[in-house]
Amino acid sequence: MTITHLVTHSGGFHADELLSSVILTRLFPDAELIRTRDGAWTTPGAGKIIYDVGRAFDAEAGIFDHHQRPNPLREDGQPYSSFGLIWAQYGRDYLRAMDVPEAHLDDIHQSFDRGFVLPVDLIDNGAMNPSEAGALAGLTLPVLLETLKPQFDDRGAGADDAAFMAALPVARAFVEASIKGKAAKRRAHAMVTEAIVAAGEGAVLELPMGMPFRAAVVDAGADHLLFVIHPRDGGDWAVTTIRKEGGSFENRADLPEAWAGLTDADLEAASGVVGAKFCHNGRFIAVAATREAAVEMARLAVEAACACSGLAVGVCPPIEGEQPPVRAADSGALADRIAMLACSVQAVCGRYSFAPHLCRHSEAYWDFSSGSAQVRRFRSDMQRDLLSNAPTAPH
Repeated sequence: MTITHLVTHSGGFHADELLSSVILTRLFPDAELIRTRDGAWTTPGAGKIIYDVGRAFDAEAGIFDHHQRPNPLREDGQPYSSFGLIWAQYGRDYLRAMDVPEAHLDDIHQSFDRGFVLPVDLIDNGAMNPSEAGALAGLTLPVLLETLKPQFDDRGAGADDAAFMAALPVARAFVEASIKGKAAKRRAHAMVTEAIVAAGEGAVLELPMGMPFRAAVVDAGADHLLFVIHPRDGGDWAVTTIRKEGGSFENRADLPEAWAGLTDADLEAASGVVGAKFCHNGRFIAVAATREAAVEMARLAVEAACACSGLAVGVCPPIEGEQPPVRAADSGALADRIAMLACSVQAVCGRYSFAPHLCRHSEAYWDFSSGSAQVRRFRSDMQRDLLSNAPTAPH
């Protein structure tokens, strides 16, 4: 059936029918958008999709309202708005129209529904108050979109319709940006996963460009990684930290404190790296002129993270392609003793703020370069046997 008319209510608008219109006008670009409460238009019929008006929900008949009783609910009992109903029916077709790969279709459909559509549904139904966002309440998308409505004393003919049509491309920009971002993250995930394999047990991950990387690092269980380097558009390179959690600013390891806020010659002097250009005061990103400088800054950052912990540098995994720095050791016995001390610290502390890979599940990795002696891969249960007097902390 050819869709010739998209019908929603007239008067003031809310985010749900505005966002529904974003989906439907993309899928049916030749259909005329009608804003009315005329019963002849809001009654199901051939060629029409009716939404947020009509007091009925029947997907087969092409009507998607949520104001009637009983109102349509999700499987978990949370209420739909017209946006949720339209997304459930037409969301996958919309994603295909956005060139989302079929392999990512269900994943992105669910992710967008959970993180974008559901909050709009809840706010429209009064099941959530924007004030729950605290100081950001006035910056939630439903609130921002409704600021595009005419002012109370702007009652010129067609003011509401004109405002609705002016708000439509604004709403479209947010929807499309969200979808494109989700698709891009999934492309990045595959690229980062390949780079993690290439990095082996090194502490630094090298990427071919800047991209979202934390989700892939977590999914790969790559707890040994501390820093990421990648080229930037201007030709220089970035050295960045890895956050411990998605919603936190706390990093697995910070860049050296001595670099904070420095640039150019001052940073070169502090780091000893020719080509060091910038380090943020927050110590979560630095910039280097060349790849070689970025690699060296990352190596020094790993070294500093280990030193700050009170452990030998060798406790941290080496940077891929770099020889671990050699520290004075007169015998293999000394290296063994250092390894046992590292195990003891792990057993007592149970965690590290700078290098969570040292306490990951049942296995931790160390590399000691001490002349002829190297110590690799101690399992936690063996560590406890070696250190029978060390208490075991929960992980």
